[in-house]
Amino acid sequence: MTKPNRLQRAVKKLESYPKSWYKPLLSWTIGRTVPFVGTAGIRFEKMSTEEVIITLKNRKKVRNHIKQIHAAATALLAETATGMMVGMNLPDDKLPLMKTMKVNYVKRSQGAMKAIATLTPEQIQLLHSEDKGEVLVKVVVTDEAGVAPVECEMLWAWIPKNKKKPVMETAK
Repeated sequence: MTKPNRLQRAVKKLESYPKSWYKPLLSWTIGRTVPFVGTAGIRFEKMSTEEVIITLKNRKKVRNHIKQIHAAATALLAETATGMMVGMNLPDDKLPLMKTMKVNYVKRSQGAMKAIATLTPEQIQLLHSEDKGEVLVKVVVTDEAGVAPVECEMLWAWIPKNKKKPVMETAK
C-alpha cells in the first residue's frame, strides 16, 4: 500500500469529527479550496479512494431558463467528481490535469443531481506507478428520478510536479 496523499490525509482528519459534521465540513473545506465548487453549492456525500459521491440541489443560482440545473453546472458536477477521484489516488508529487471532457445531454433532468465517480484497481495502480499518463474516469450522473440525463466521458492526465529550483545567489 502506498503512503496516503495530502487529500486523503485531509479527508481522514475530517472523519474524526462527529458524523453529523463530516459532510458539511468536507463540503465547506473543499468549497474554500476550490471556490467555484463552493459557489455552485456542490455537496460531498462520500470521498474515498474507491468512490466519490457528490450532489447538487436544484437551487435558483444553478438553474437555467426552464428551472432545471444548468448544463454547465451539470458538467461541473461530473468534472468535480472525477477530479476528486483522481485527486484521492494520485501521489503528492504528481499534478492532475483535465485533458478531455465530453458531456452528451440525452434527457431533460428533474430536480437535484448526483454524480458517482469510480476507478478500477488497475487504473489506481497506473496512477501510482507511472510518472505521466492518462485515465478515463467512470462517472454516472443521475437526477432525482434516478435517470441519467447526461453521458459523460472525463479523461484526466497527470504529470510530475515541477520541483522548485533553488534560487541562485548573486555574486557580490
